[in-house]
Amino acid sequence: MTQATNDQFLLAARPVGMPRDSDWQRAAPPLAALREGEVRVKILYISLDPAMRGWMNDARSYVRPVAIGEVMRAGGVGVVVESASPKFDAGDHVMGVTGVQRYWTGPADDKGAMLAKVDPSLAPLPTWLNALGMPGMTAYFGLTEVGRPKAGETVVVSGAAGAVGMTVGQVAKHLGCRVVGIAGGADKCRFVVEELGFDACIDYKAGPVLAGLKQHCPQGVDVYFDNVGGDILDAVLTRINMKARIVICGAISQYNATGPVQGPANYLALLVNRARMEGMLVTDYADRYPEGVATLAGWMKEGSFKSREHIVEGFDTFPSTLLMLFKGENLGKLVLKVAEA
Repeated sequence: MTQATNDQFLLAARPVGMPRDSDWQRAAPPLAALREGEVRVKILYISLDPAMRGWMNDARSYVRPVAIGEVMRAGGVGVVVESASPKFDAGDHVMGVTGVQRYWTGPADDKGAMLAKVDPSLAPLPTWLNALGMPGMTAYFGLTEVGRPKAGETVVVSGAAGAVGMTVGQVAKHLGCRVVGIAGGADKCRFVVEELGFDACIDYKAGPVLAGLKQHCPQGVDVYFDNVGGDILDAVLTRINMKARIVICGAISQYNATGPVQGPANYLALLVNRARMEGMLVTDYADRYPEGVATLAGWMKEGSFKSREHIVEGFDTFPSTLLMLFKGENLGKLVLKVAEA
C-alpha cells in the first residue's frame, strides 16, 4: 500500500437550487493503518444518483442528511487493497455506500457502508452500480412488489432512459406488459424503444405529455412508475385506470426547487378510480437482493436484458458531472470512473 493520503469531496454548504462548486470542499487526509476487523477499498467507480441531491438538505427523510464537513454519500464499487478482516480478502471486488472519495476505510461489517462482494465475471463492474446494484433492485422490487403488473396491462415509466427507468421497462416487458416510457429528447426515446424494447416512448421535450399518453395509452394506464413527479405525474393521473397502481420512486423535477415541492393536483383521480399510490425504498428489500440480482443477471446472460452505463472519467469532475443528472444529459446510469481496475 503506497498511497499515503485519500482524496475526498466534502459537503461544505447546503445547496440552494442546483449545487454549486462552492458547496464542495476537497480534503486529503492521511490513510491510517488498519485496525482489527477493518478493510480498505480502492474505489474504482462512483454511482451518481438523483437521491444525492436530497441527502444534501437538512431535512427529515428516510436517511439522515449528509453533515456539513462530511464526505458526500454515494454508492461505489472497488477492490479491497488491504484487509484485517476474515470477511474480505485483498483482491476482492466489493460494492457499498463508500462515498465520494478514492478510498473507503472502515469495519468490514459497517452497517452504513453495507459492503458486499461482487463478481466481475458475471458483469462489468459499472453494471454492479446499475442493473445489478441499487437502481436495478429499486426497479425490480418497486415494480414487482409495489406496482404488481399483470400480463397485458399497460405500464408507464418516467425517466425511462435513466438507471431505474430502463430496468423498470425491461422487467415489465418480461412480465408480458405493454410498456410506454417518458423521456427527454429524440435520442433517449429512440434508445428505449429500439434498444430496450419499449413499445413506445413519449418525448416530453417535443410536446405535451398528456397528448402522448392519449396516443400511446388509448386504453389507459394500469401501472405508473414515477421517477420525476411534478407536471408529468399530474398528466399520468388523468389517464389511470380503475385499480391502477402508482409507484413513487423519485421526483427529480423537484429536487432543486427553491420553493415548496409541487404536489399532485390531480390526486382525486386516485379516489375516482380506487387507485393506489405508494412510495418505495429499495432498502426495504435488502434481504432479497440476491433474488433480484439472479433474475436480472439470468436475463442478461440469455441476451434479453440490457444494462447501459454513461461513464464519465475523472474524480476531479465530480461537481460538474453530478449536475448532468439534473440537466438530463446522461443516457443510462451515470457513473464516475475514479481509477483503473
